[in-house]
Amino acid sequence: MENYQDLIQKQKSFFRTGKTKDVQYRIDTLNKLKNLMNSHEQEILNALKADLNKPEGETKRAEIGLVVAEINHMIEHLPTWSTPQEVETPSTHAGATSYITPEPYGTALVIAPWNYPVQLAVNPLVGAIAAGNTAVLKPSELTPNTSALLAKMINDNFSEEYLCVVEGEVETSTALLKENVDYIFFTGSTGVGRIVAEAAAKNLTPTTLELGGKSPAIVHEDADLDETAKRIAGGKFANAGQTCVAPDYVLAHSRIKDQLITKIKEAITNTYGENVSASDYNHVVSERHFDRLHNFLDNGDLAVGGDSDRAQLFIEPTILDNVSLEDPVMQDEIFGPILPVLTYDETSEAIEIVANRPKPLALYLFSDDQTVQDDVLNNVSFGGGAINDTINHMTTHYLPFGGVGDSGMGAYHGKASFDTFTHFKSILKRSNK
Repeated sequence: MENYQDLIQKQKSFFRTGKTKDVQYRIDTLNKLKNLMNSHEQEILNALKADLNKPEGETKRAEIGLVVAEINHMIEHLPTWSTPQEVETPSTHAGATSYITPEPYGTALVIAPWNYPVQLAVNPLVGAIAAGNTAVLKPSELTPNTSALLAKMINDNFSEEYLCVVEGEVETSTALLKENVDYIFFTGSTGVGRIVAEAAAKNLTPTTLELGGKSPAIVHEDADLDETAKRIAGGKFANAGQTCVAPDYVLAHSRIKDQLITKIKEAITNTYGENVSASDYNHVVSERHFDRLHNFLDNGDLAVGGDSDRAQLFIEPTILDNVSLEDPVMQDEIFGPILPVLTYDETSEAIEIVANRPKPLALYLFSDDQTVQDDVLNNVSFGGGAINDTINHMTTHYLPFGGVGDSGMGAYHGKASFDTFTHFKSILKRSNK
C-alpha cells in the first residue's frame, strides 16, 4: 500500500506559505478550473459516455453545467464571504470589539463517487479552493476514464503541493484516510461512510459525509398525476437511477396508485421511446451492481419494464407493484432504475412508514393540501427535498445540500460549501487604555 505522507506534507508546507489565503489567488484558481472544464468539454463527454453511457445532454447539464455555475457563484461572492465580520460585543466587555475571521482548515481530502464522477468530485473541490485550502482528490476507480481525465486536468495544470488527483482502488482511499489531513469530504454509501468516520475519528478530523438512503416520494390523492408522473420519472430514471437523491420508492395513496403507475409508464415512453434499449440510456456501472439490481426484479409484480441485458449492463426503467416493506428491494437503497410502488390510506400511515426507517437523504411530497404538507414536513426527518418536484433542490446554490442521520452529516453547495471548508475563528479585541 502506497504511503501518501510526503504528498500531504508537501501540501501542508505549501498551505503554511499563506498563498492560498489570498482571495485573488483563490479566484484565479477558480477561473483556471472553470476554463479547464470548458476547454475539456468534449473529453468529459467522451469519458462519461465510455464509463456510464451517459447522454451528452445529461453530461452537459448535470456534470459540466452545475460545476461551472457553482464556480461562477463562488467567484462572485468570495470577496464578501472571506472578509472578517464584526459582531456585537456585550456591555460587560466595554471598550472591546468582537469579530469572526473565516480561515481555511489546511489540507482537505475529497473522496468522490462514481455516479456523477465529475460533478461530485469537482464541486467539493471548488468549495475547498474557495475557502483557501490545498486539496487531494480521490476519484472513483469504477469510472476509470473519468478518473484519468480528472487526473490529467488537475495534475497537468496545478502543482501537487496545491491540488492533486490521486487515482487508485479501495486501498488508495484506505491509505489516504490514514494520513493526518485537516478536513475530509466523502460522498458515497452509508456503509463506507461509517468506515470514513471511524478513520477520521483517530485524528479528530472534521468530516462531511454525503451519503444516501431510501428517499421516498409520497403521492397524495389530490396530486396532479400528469405532472407528478413526469417529475418522478425524470428524477428516478435519469442516470439509470444511479442518483443519491433519486426517488427510491413511491408511497401512493390507494385511490390513485393504479392511475399513477399508468402515467409514469407514459412518461417513460415519452422520454425514452418504446424501446429503451435502443435509446441513449445510461448503463449500470458494473456487473456487481447489475447482479444486485437484477435480483430485485423478482420482488412484487412487474408493472412496467423489467427487460435487462447483462452484457450491456442495461436494465430497463422498471416499476414494481404489490411490493411489501419486507421485500429485499425495500431493505437497502436501490440506486438503479427500479421503482417499487407501495400504498397508504391515511397520511399518518405514510409518515409512519418513512419515520420508522433510517432518515433519508431526500423526501418528495406531491400534494397541494397544506395540512398534508405540514403533517409530513413536521413529522419526518430527512436531509432535504421538494414539494411537487424531485431532485431539483440539489441544483440551487442557495439551498445547503446534505443528509441527516444515516444519510450523512454536513452540507455543501454555494455558501454552505465555503462554510464547510472554513473554520470561523472568533476574536475579542480589547484596548490597553
